[in-house]
Amino acid sequence: MSIDMITDSEKSFLTSKFAVPEAPPFMVTRPGLLDRVTEGVRGPVTVITGLAGSGKTQLLASWARSRAVEWPFAWITLEHGDEQLPTFWGYVVEGLRRSGVDVPAVTGGVITRGFLGRLAAAVEEHPTPVVLILDGASQLPGRDWAAGLEYVLSHAGTLRVVLTGRWDPPLPLYRYRLAGLLYELRTADLAFTADEVSRLMRLHGVELAAPELATLLEHTEGWAAGIRLSACALQRTPDAKVLVDTISGDESTIAEYFVGEVLRVQPPETRRFLLETSVLDTFTPELAAAVTTRSDAPRMLAALTRENAFIQPVGSGTGLYRYHRLFAELLRAQLSWGDPGEVALLHQRAALWLAARGHLIDAVGHAVHAGDWTGAARMVIEDYGLGSLVVEGGTGRLGRLFAALPEHVEDPEPVLVRAAVAYGDGDPSRAAEQFTLAGKLIATRGSACDDGLTLACLLMRLLLLAHDAGEDDVDQLAPVARTFLASVPAHRLARHPELPMVLYAAEGRARGAVGQVDEAAAVLAEAVASAPTGAEAVRMSCLENLALLEAFRGRLSRAETAAKQAIDLARQCGLPRERWPAAAEVALAWVALERYDIEAADRRLRAVQPMCGAGVTGPAPAGFALVRARRLQTRGELRQAIGVLASAEEADSAAPRWLSRELRLVRARLLLLAGRAEEADGLLAGYADSSAPDAVLARAALLLARGETGAAYQRARTVADAAGTRVPIALDAWLMLAMVAAGREETANAREALRRALRVAAPESCRRAVNQVWGELRRLLRDDDRLAQQYRSLGAPAPAGTATADPVVVEQLSKRELDVLRGMAEMLPTEEIAASMYVSVNTVKTHVRSILRKLSASRRNEAVRRARALRLI
Repeated sequence: MSIDMITDSEKSFLTSKFAVPEAPPFMVTRPGLLDRVTEGVRGPVTVITGLAGSGKTQLLASWARSRAVEWPFAWITLEHGDEQLPTFWGYVVEGLRRSGVDVPAVTGGVITRGFLGRLAAAVEEHPTPVVLILDGASQLPGRDWAAGLEYVLSHAGTLRVVLTGRWDPPLPLYRYRLAGLLYELRTADLAFTADEVSRLMRLHGVELAAPELATLLEHTEGWAAGIRLSACALQRTPDAKVLVDTISGDESTIAEYFVGEVLRVQPPETRRFLLETSVLDTFTPELAAAVTTRSDAPRMLAALTRENAFIQPVGSGTGLYRYHRLFAELLRAQLSWGDPGEVALLHQRAALWLAARGHLIDAVGHAVHAGDWTGAARMVIEDYGLGSLVVEGGTGRLGRLFAALPEHVEDPEPVLVRAAVAYGDGDPSRAAEQFTLAGKLIATRGSACDDGLTLACLLMRLLLLAHDAGEDDVDQLAPVARTFLASVPAHRLARHPELPMVLYAAEGRARGAVGQVDEAAAVLAEAVASAPTGAEAVRMSCLENLALLEAFRGRLSRAETAAKQAIDLARQCGLPRERWPAAAEVALAWVALERYDIEAADRRLRAVQPMCGAGVTGPAPAGFALVRARRLQTRGELRQAIGVLASAEEADSAAPRWLSRELRLVRARLLLLAGRAEEADGLLAGYADSSAPDAVLARAALLLARGETGAAYQRARTVADAAGTRVPIALDAWLMLAMVAAGREETANAREALRRALRVAAPESCRRAVNQVWGELRRLLRDDDRLAQQYRSLGAPAPAGTATADPVVVEQLSKRELDVLRGMAEMLPTEEIAASMYVSVNTVKTHVRSILRKLSASRRNEAVRRARALRLI
C-alpha cells in the first residue's frame, strides 16, 4: 500500500481497524472494571496488559460502547506490520479524524518531528480531551512508533492514550508511574470474580453450585477465555459437577487455544523450554536451568514473563515462577505424549538439585513422580527426616508423598520409610513388621545411606521398645542413639527440629515401659523442652505420660503442671473434648485424690471415664482403674475396688510396667484390708525376693496382717529409712510404723513416726494416705500441740480465732508464682524448679523476685514461712 493511497483516500484504510468490536453473545458486564477504565482515561496514559484471552479487548470495547465520557475517541486495532511509521501514524490520524478531531494529514510518506508537533497542537486545540485507544499496541515491534507517541503525549495535554497487549509497550512507563500519570490494569485485575463466573455460566444455560463454581474459578484462575471454553464444554454434558472436577488444560478446545495463541508463536527452543519446565510447580531460574540444562534459562523466563506467556512470578521478590494451572496441564500432557521417556529424567534432575539444597519435600515429590521410590526414601533418610514421618504419619506433607508406595518395593530404605509412616499412623504392629523386614534387607543387600540410616534404625528400635522392651535393650540403645544425634550436621538438624524431640520421647516411653520411672520422667521432660512448633501431638503425648509418672512419684505439683499444659495444648489445637489427652485427665484425678479433694477427683473421674473404655490402649485405662480403686477404698467399698483392679490387669491395655506393677501391689494391699491374706500372698509371690521399696512394704503389710508385727516393723523401717524412696512409699512406710507402734502402746515411737509421716506428706499436701489411717491414730494427738498443728497444716481447717503476725498479701500471687513457691518450699534449686515447670532459669528468678516483693520477704526461707502462715501453700 503506497503513501499516496493512504493519505489521499479514506477508502484506502481498512474500516475494520477503526471498528469497536461487537459484543459477543455471552457478554458479562463488568461495571467495576468499566469504572476503573473511566478513572484511567482521566489521566494521560492507561495500560491494560494480560494473558491472551483475559478480556482486554472486550473490556475496552464495552467501555467504548458505554460512552462513559462525552469525549471523542478513536479506536484503532493494531497488528504486526503496523509499526512502520507512515502506516502507524496514518491510522492514528485517520482514527482521530473519524472521531471528529481536526488533525493534519500525513504527507510525503515521512514522519517528521514537525508533523508530530502539528498533530499535538491540533489535538491540544480541540475543546475537550481526546481518547486514543490503541488495541494490540504492545505487540508492535520496534520503538520508533512509541518514541513518536511519547513526543505527542508530552505536547498534547488533552490527549488520553489507552494501550493494550500481552506485555508492556516500549514507552517509559516508569517515568509516567513516578509522576502519577499512569493507570494500570494487569492480569490479576482482569481475572473474573465468582459472581462474574456464575453469570457467565447462566448465560450458557449452566447452573453450578457454589462448590463447583469455586473449583472452576480456582482451576482457571479467573482467566476469561478458560472460563468461556469451560462453559462451552459444560453445555455438552449432563453432569456438570463431574466435568468441573476433571476439566484440565488438555481439554480439546482449551488445548487448541493454547497451541494457537501461545505455543505456535514461540520459536522451537522456547517451546522445548516450556515443555521441559512444565514438570515443575514453582521454580527458580536456577532450578529451570538444572532441569533443562540450559544456561540461558533466566533470560528465557524473563522474556516469557514480559510477554505474559502464561508464566508469572510468585509473590514479590521471591525469585520464583509458575505457569498458569491450565497451561501447565497442557504442557505436561504434550510432554507425556511426545516424549514420555524424558519425563522421569526431568523429575530426577529436579529431585537431585532440590535435595542438594535441602528442599526435602519438593525433592521427594519429584523422585516419586519419576517412579524412583528408593531414591525418594534415601533422600528422607540421608536428610535425617524420618522423625517427621513418625510425627505426622501418612497425613503429613511428606507422608502423603509415600501414600502410593507399592508393596512390592523391597529395598531397605522404602521399607524403613513404610515402618515410620505406619508408626506415625498409630499402627506399631505393622511398623514392627516392616522394621524387621528392613533389618533383614540391610543385612543382605546393604544400603547407600550412612549415618542417617543408622540413626533412623536406632530411632525405630527405640520407638518399638516401648511396646516390647527389655531393660538391657534400652540402656544399651539410648546412649548410642544420643551419640549419633549429637553428630547430626547443624544445618540438617535446623531443617528437622523434631528429631531430638522424637528420639527423647521414644527413649522416655521405652524407659517407662521397663519401669525406669525416674529416668523416664527426666527424658520426657527433655522431649517437651525440645519440642518445636508443629509437633503439638508428640508434645501433648509426652506431657500426659510425664504427668502420670510425676503423680506416681508423688510429685503432685509437677504432675498437675504437666497435665494442665497437655490439656491447654489440646484446647489450643482445637481438639474436641473427647480427644483431649486422657492420661492427663487421669493424672489430674490422681492429684486431686491424693490431696483428698474428693469433689475434684470425682469430677475428673467422671470426665475421663468415656476416654478409658474397652479397646483403649496405653497408660490411661490402667491409671484410671488405679485412681478409681483408691476412690472406692476411701468410701470403704473394698470389694468393688479389688474388682476394678482385677479387670484392669486382665484388660491388657499395654500399660507401662511400672503401672502394671502398681495395679498388682495396690490390689494386694486391698485384699489384705479385706481379710483375704492368702489371695494377697499369691499376688505378692512374684515379688518375694524383690528389694524394691514398694514390694518390701507390701510384704510388710502381709506380715502385719498375719500378726507378725515385729517382722513387719523391721521391713517397714528399712523402707522408711532408705534414701530416695518415692514420697507415696515413704509416707506409707512411716504411717505403717506409726500404726504398729500405736498397737504396741509405744506412744513416743508412734508419735515420732506420725510426725515423720506428716513431714513427708506436707510439701505436696498428700492427705489421702493420712486420712485413711487417721481414725486409728488420732488419739496420738492428745496433749501433743506440735503434732496437732502439723496435722492441721496438712489441710485440716485452722482453729477459729487463730492469729498470725505475718503480713497479709497485698497483691495476689499468680498461678506460676505459686508453683515456684512450692518448689522453694521443697528446697529445690532454681534449675530444678525451672525443669519441673518447663521454663527457663531466668523466668524462675523473675518469679522469685516477684514473690519476695509480694510477701515482703528478703529471703526465700522467710517467704516460705510467711506463705505457710498465710496458707498459700
